[in-house]
Parts: sequence; structure tokens; C-alpha cells
Amino acid sequence: MQRTVYHRKYFRTPFSADYWRQAFSELKNTRALVFAALILALRIAMKPLKIPIAADVNITFGFVVNALGAAVYGPVVALLSGALSDTLGYLVAPSGVYYFPFIILEMAGSLVFALFLYSTDITPVRLILSKFCVNMFVNILLNEPIMVRYYQLFLTSAYQPFVMVRIVKNIMMLPIESVILMVVFRSVIPALSRVGYTLPGKMVLDYTRKHIILLVVLFLAGSAAVAGYVINDYNTKSFSASYTAAERLQKNTEMNAWVTETRPELKAEETVTVIESARSKVGAKEMTYELAIYRIDTEKYRAKHDEAEAAIAAGNKDVKPYTADTLNGYSKSKAAKDDTLVRIGTATAVTDKHTMDGGRIGDRISMDITMAWGEEGNP
Repeated sequence: MQRTVYHRKYFRTPFSADYWRQAFSELKNTRALVFAALILALRIAMKPLKIPIAADVNITFGFVVNALGAAVYGPVVALLSGALSDTLGYLVAPSGVYYFPFIILEMAGSLVFALFLYSTDITPVRLILSKFCVNMFVNILLNEPIMVRYYQLFLTSAYQPFVMVRIVKNIMMLPIESVILMVVFRSVIPALSRVGYTLPGKMVLDYTRKHIILLVVLFLAGSAAVAGYVINDYNTKSFSASYTAAERLQKNTEMNAWVTETRPELKAEETVTVIESARSKVGAKEMTYELAIYRIDTEKYRAKHDEAEAAIAAGNKDVKPYTADTLNGYSKSKAAKDDTLVRIGTATAVTDKHTMDGGRIGDRISMDITMAWGEEGNP
């Protein structure tokens, strides 16, 4: 029986209409889809195989089969395979809470490998660059905001302490993972080429001195870029954005106690202080907080409190309690939207960030309060 060979064109880059027409045509290629199913099964089977090195940071090996599959069936099928890999992988081996945006990471990694390796010469340079881009742009830059949001929604601790561990792991593993890719591709690609899964031709997959130099240069460039990004991010971001609900309540309450202690005319039970931003610099000893000071409108508070209590007593599970903790646990945006709170002033507080303990605010340094008196002459 004559074997049908699916012919592919050669492309130097993915920046052409013909490249993408061929990539979409893989959806009609039965052999490519069968191979994608095999790769998908292998990726799912390998998900539980990991070496833990920190919380939510592991050394895994699924990238090998991911890269191999992407080289065969291209970017379009790779995107679909990545989406299925994330969803089915969680169903087979659940870990933590299912969070849909993680699917973006799986799809992005598959896409990057396909753009570098599909329907073109597979060389050490392409393997190195593909893994570099996956580690830098997917595992670090794209992963960070997704993980931060995941921790905010489902966990009680902030994600920041683990970011550096993940960054170091991706930079340090780049040379090792690149060598692993080269060894696997050198063993497998010739066989796949003979049966028509990849382009025929001579594949030179031996490392030379220039490839070692490239790895070193990318390693140093990646380290420098990440260091610059981390320093800039640390110096410009507001740490309050990553507070959990429990941390926000605790810190706002501590700040409110400090504010009312500084201004005795304010009563703690009638005042809410909300941290709007918390900033510091790399190497600095202080943390600077920008605060909004609110007066509680007693009548509105009682009305909303009683309404919530009545709804809860009636069995309405969608209604949450409306208490003093509700107000003290507000973020900047929530406090501004609740008409129970009347903004009466602002403050800048400076603390020692090195004496923070268990999420608590560090030792006090200074508090500068500016009051915006109302028409009646009192806050």
C-alpha cells in the first residue's frame, strides 16, 4: 500500500501568509492531529513528574515533548494542544485551585516553540532561542501577574516572596534545558523526518563553541534584564496591591490606630484609615504609606448593617456581613465607592520595613496628617 506523505513548505521565518495558511491546514491533517493527541497524552502524563524547589516553583520536563510536538504540527494546533493540556492536566492531577488564566501560559509556551521550530531548519540556535523566550517571556514576565492574582484570590499569603526563586530557577535552568532539548531532538528528529512528520534534510544538532557563547550571552543578558526589571518593579510598584483580605484588614486597622493616636480629636471607632499605596526602594530601610482617612456616616452604616443582618437571617447566602471589619478591610477603590465613608483627610506614614513581622506594619518612624475639614468645621 502506498503511503501518503503530507508535504510541507520550508520557511525561514513565520512572518508570511503562506506560513499561517499551512499552519491552519494542519487542522485537516490527520497524521498531525494523531501526533498532537500523542503529545498531549505525554504532556499530561508528565505533569505530576516534577522536582519541587520552592512553593509553586518546580523543575519539570514537559517542555521537551511540548517543543517536539510544536515542531511537528505548528502554532495553530500548538495553541489548541496547550489549552487542552492545561485543562485535562488539572483534571488528571489536580494541584491547588483551578484558575483559568493558567491556560494562557500553556498556550504561550507551545506557540513560542512552534514559531521557532515548525517547518524550518531545527538548529541549536533555534532550540536555545526558543527556550530562552519561553523562560523569559512566558515563565517569568507573563507568569508573574497571573500568579500574583491567583494568590490574591485563593491564598492567604502574598506571591512576592516566591518571585525571585522562580526567576533564578528559569535563568539557571536555561543552559541545562537547552542541552536536554538538543539531545532529544538529535535522537528523535531524524526518525520523524524519515516518516514525513518534519521537513527532510540534514539537521546539524551538535553544539559548537559559538553555541556555548550564545548560551552564556543569553544567560548574562537574561540575568541583567531580569535584575533591572525586578529593581524597577520594586521601586515603582505599590505593595498594597498584593495584600490579601486579611493583611489589608490588619494593616488598615494598625494605621487607623496610629492616626487616631496622632490626632486625639478623631475616635478610632468612628474613623477608617485605608492604605492607598505602600512603596519603598531597593536597599531603603523605610516603607512609605499613603493613607486616606474617612469618617463613618453612622446612620448609613447602621442602615446597611441592619439590612445585611436581615438578609442573612432570611437565608440569603449571597449577602455578606456589613460590619466595622468590612469598612476597615477596604482597598482604595472600595472605600471610594462606599458612601458610608466620608473622606476627611490624608496622611503619609513612614515605617521601618525591616521590622515587619507576620504581615504587620514595621516600627513607626513618622506620620504627617493633612485634614480636609468639612463645611461644619469638623471632620
